[in-house]
Amino acid sequence: MRFFSLSLFIYFVLMSATALADERLSAANNMLLKQLKLIAIVEPDTQYQQHITALSTTVVSKEQLQVIEADIVNFWTRHHIETRKIATSQVKDPLVRAMSLEPRINNYLQLQNRISHLQWLAEKYQWKSIGIEGLIRPGMKSASLSLIAQRLSLLGDGAASSIDADIFDDNLVNAVKRFQRRHGLSADGILGPETMKWLNITPSERATILAQSFMQKSEFMSQRADRFLVINIPAFEMELINKGKVELESRVIVGKPYRQTPLLSSAISNVVINPSWRVPKKILYNDLLPQVRKDGHYIEQREFDVFDRAGNQVFKSPQQWRDLAAGPFPFRFVQRPGANNTLGRYKFYFPNDFSVYLHDTSDPKLFNQSNRALSSGCIRIENVEGLANWMAANLVKDKQTWVDRHVDRTKTQWFALNSTLNVHLVYWTAWIDKDNLAQFRNDIYQKQSINDESGPSVAHINNL
Repeated sequence: MRFFSLSLFIYFVLMSATALADERLSAANNMLLKQLKLIAIVEPDTQYQQHITALSTTVVSKEQLQVIEADIVNFWTRHHIETRKIATSQVKDPLVRAMSLEPRINNYLQLQNRISHLQWLAEKYQWKSIGIEGLIRPGMKSASLSLIAQRLSLLGDGAASSIDADIFDDNLVNAVKRFQRRHGLSADGILGPETMKWLNITPSERATILAQSFMQKSEFMSQRADRFLVINIPAFEMELINKGKVELESRVIVGKPYRQTPLLSSAISNVVINPSWRVPKKILYNDLLPQVRKDGHYIEQREFDVFDRAGNQVFKSPQQWRDLAAGPFPFRFVQRPGANNTLGRYKFYFPNDFSVYLHDTSDPKLFNQSNRALSSGCIRIENVEGLANWMAANLVKDKQTWVDRHVDRTKTQWFALNSTLNVHLVYWTAWIDKDNLAQFRNDIYQKQSINDESGPSVAHINNL
């Protein structure tokens, strides 16, 4: 009897151990499967799809598992992203090995969960385009509101209680505002073309935008120095990163779609207080001379000096300037420093082949617009005083002259720095923010080409 009891005990122990091992293997496979689904979005490849199929439908052999793990490691290595660095070949537990393969990226789990949710939405729901006539304002009725409320709820911006709505009530208005803020739109609570465009983008296309942009940002951040400026062009945002933390941030204005701010990396080597503005030839012909042809007083009103090719200053009457602007124009414009100068109070110079730089502006009200692709290529900074003060405290050599030059707006002064500050102009249209929310922005320069069988491409949508 005792022998039978002992045998039974051993049997149950072995069964429990086997069950536990099976559970850990299943959990490991699920972790690998989630990774592979994300990787396959970033790099569509038949090999990754085969791995996904194997983990989803078959019992994977030890040899297959080793190949899958090696391909995952290779993916992160090629993108310069560290994993947890456990020697997987020496670890027998598949769950420990799977955990060790996860990348060391901020917000990675939040991204993975969001991608999984979007893929689930793509499988479970048809995402047909919702059409509306005109604008739907708070308090109005529309037959489309019920479907709009459902879509907002599925995307995490609205409450399920609004799904049967036929009137645009406060709950639904608040949901729309949350959605608009996550997409860089003016949070006015009005349903119009831009809001509906984003509501009609399919979950699978959202997953692609988010995964690819997140990977671009993660790869970029993994290779940066301790201290740098980064300007995300589609987000119209600037951040000063110092030892992994955001030390200063600002809204910015970037180039118009037909005068794009270039993507580049450089380093700020000088700061200028009260800069003059040497007008680039393209801006002169496209923007300023048409104004001069209308009104010859424009030159003096905007405080421009005019020089010939030999560098001599030229003086003409307003009518003479109007006449000259109508034909070949062998002169250049330089705007004097002062309160009306286009560059404002500060210019942050970094060498590049595009003649762009960071600067202040004489028209700060433009920062209140949601679409801030408004410049001729340079970047205008809203929190320019914050950046200037940081530069003065940390990098400017001659601090006394810095203080003295703030008294007079008409004198230009260049300041050398103790060391340069790296600056990067990047293009990320989606990311996970500090509140773990998925943020999306318009592809203002149509650099993405993301197609989805159940809906139009992003590039096409941005043309609507």
